[in-house]
Amino acid sequence: MSFLISDAVAEVAAESAVPMTTTAETAVAPAIQEPGWEGMLFPIGILIFFYFIFLRPQSKRTKEHKSMLEEMTAGAEVVTNGGLLGKVISLDENFVQVEVANNVVLQVQRHQVASVMPKGTYKVQMKKSKS
Repeated sequence: MSFLISDAVAEVAAESAVPMTTTAETAVAPAIQEPGWEGMLFPIGILIFFYFIFLRPQSKRTKEHKSMLEEMTAGAEVVTNGGLLGKVISLDENFVQVEVANNVVLQVQRHQVASVMPKGTYKVQMKKSKS
């Protein structure tokens, strides 16, 4: 037993190839139609749906993160992916030196910076931790 469409099509084609003996029984077998472009509408629709729901927003977030990293300068207040809040002391192509407390400087990879915080966030948090 086979579940392939081509076997079913071959079986119908074989039945229609058998010559009819009487003229009263000359019933025409239904023509076998191959699915055309109409058969591709549903899969293409699904692909377009997934593009707009998953792929497009992800690429947009990636572009925004990349531009944020390029615009980051020394003195910016940042949060890393690990949750550390600090102030950027210096940066190069691959690494950023972040001051997380007085005289405590950490070196993190540039792409590990999750977001740039508004000015003053680091100073407020330092005051809260001292009191």
